[in-house]
Amino acid sequence: MKPRIYLVRHGETDWNLAGRLQGNQDIPLNDLGREQAAGTARVIERLSRDAGAPLDYVSSPLSRTSQTMAILRAKLGLAPDGFRRDARLKEISFGRWEGATWTELRRRDPVSLAARKADPWNFVPPSGESYAMLAERVMAAIGEIERDSVVVTHGGVVRAMLHVLAGMPPEEAVWLPVRQGAVYLVENGAFELAVA
Repeated sequence: MKPRIYLVRHGETDWNLAGRLQGNQDIPLNDLGREQAAGTARVIERLSRDAGAPLDYVSSPLSRTSQTMAILRAKLGLAPDGFRRDARLKEISFGRWEGATWTELRRRDPVSLAARKADPWNFVPPSGESYAMLAERVMAAIGEIERDSVVVTHGGVVRAMLHVLAGMPPEEAVWLPVRQGAVYLVENGAFELAVA
């Protein structure tokens, strides 16, 4: 039986608020993001009550995910820094688009945005990566998870994982609005969304 994955997107950052593409930029949580991280602990506690063994904890190494994990663990009464960091769980790279908003990109690079709209799963932003490339990277990390685990990561990674692990069609996964402060419980080829 495959392990359950408690999938958490990091809490809000100021760049999320401004609509900026973060990608691999290391942007910290804002006040709301810290509150959202604390809220996910309550959800994980509720969802994992019947777990037979202690959960494993792994996160992207970027500060917004590491901060989310540390807050979540502290709220669960665990050592805040007692988790693994895996660089393969970093957000999709938007390359030269990072730091821009979609509005800015529509003005600056309409041709590339049209190409992205035509094939969003396979489109590669300038010096970035596609969702197909991201899914391959992320699944290498997930393939090493051997027991029920809390995985704190990013919106793009959640989309890729829901496609691969829960069968969400890629054209649907790419546009999925991934919630902050929520837990996506992935189990037996399906997922459920749980909020505090």
